[in-house]
This record gives sequence, structure tokens and C-alpha cells, in this order.
Amino acid sequence: MEFGVWWSELAIMPKIFWSISIVFSILFFIQFVISLLGLDFMGDGDADGNGGDGFEHDFTLLSIRSVIAFFTFFGWTGVILLSGGSGVLATVFFATLAGVAAMLVVAYLFYIFGKLTESATADIYQALFATGEVYLPIPGNRKGMGRVIIRLGGSYREMDAVTEGESIPTGSKIKVIEILDNNALVVISLDADDE
Repeated sequence: MEFGVWWSELAIMPKIFWSISIVFSILFFIQFVISLLGLDFMGDGDADGNGGDGFEHDFTLLSIRSVIAFFTFFGWTGVILLSGGSGVLATVFFATLAGVAAMLVVAYLFYIFGKLTESATADIYQALFATGEVYLPIPGNRKGMGRVIIRLGGSYREMDAVTEGESIPTGSKIKVIEILDNNALVVISLDADDE
């Protein structure tokens, strides 16, 4: 059956639910792809006006993500129930329940992910003044980035590092003296400076 014919034969309620489900499924997919690419500008709002510094992760039910999830699940539940012969009131009720459940799940997941990110970011400051070893040579005078291995949060982590002095070869002992905004470490060689 041709789409135009099928659409014109639909009653008003199925048209509404189909429209909601299609539009919000597309938005849901776009949001998912953007998140995968790390370009997530559909932030969950800055309701408290803190500038979104990454350290305020309160449980937020009304966010762009959760509203899109609500309407996606609301629409598809309505489509399924109406095509199964359910009445309009029952369909709206159960579609709303499905949408609210989706909102709660999405809000909770992003709350948990936010806390994990906050925890991981906070842990990096334990690296300040820690000692470690150069894994990949670090070019001198901040002209490039090398890698170091340091003990952080009870486990060994490999991290980006720069130095302001001479280049530091693999295997050298280092000390962290600064943490940059991109979570790279500024290190000095302990072979040259045994502070």
C-alpha cells in the first residue's frame, strides 16, 4: 500500500501517535549519534546557572534527553496499543506510563554517568606531586606530549605528559608538578631534580 493512501486512511489518534513516534525517534537517533561522536551539545541544561563545569550532577528529570525519551516511548507505545485494538484512554494512559518510565531511566543513567565522570575527573588531582615513570619519551620545552605511568586511585594509569625542561627519555623517573585543563600532566625529571 502506498504511504499516502495508508496515511489518509488512518484515524486522528493513530496519526498523532505515529507523528510523535517518528519525529522523536529521529531526534533520539541524532542525539545518540552526537553523543557517540563526543559532540554532545544537547546538554541537560544548566538549570542552576553554574556554567556547566562538569562538577554539578544533580538528578535532573526534565532535560532534553529525558523529554526526547519520553515522547519516543510515548509515541511507539501508543502506536502499538492502538494497532492492537486498545481504546484511546487506555492507550494514552499506558503510553504516558511508558514515557515517564523512559524519562526516569534516562535521567537516572545520565545522573550515574555524570557522577562517574565527576569521580574520574576529581581523581586526577590525586596525581599532583605523585611520582612515576616515563612510558613514551616526553619532548622538551612543551613541544610535544609523551606518556607516563603513575599510580592513581589504587591502580596504575598511563597519562599524557609534557615537560618545561629538557626532553625526558623512556624509563626516567618523574614527578608531577601541575595538571593542565586537558588532564595532561606537567612533569619534571627526578633524575635531574631529586626533590
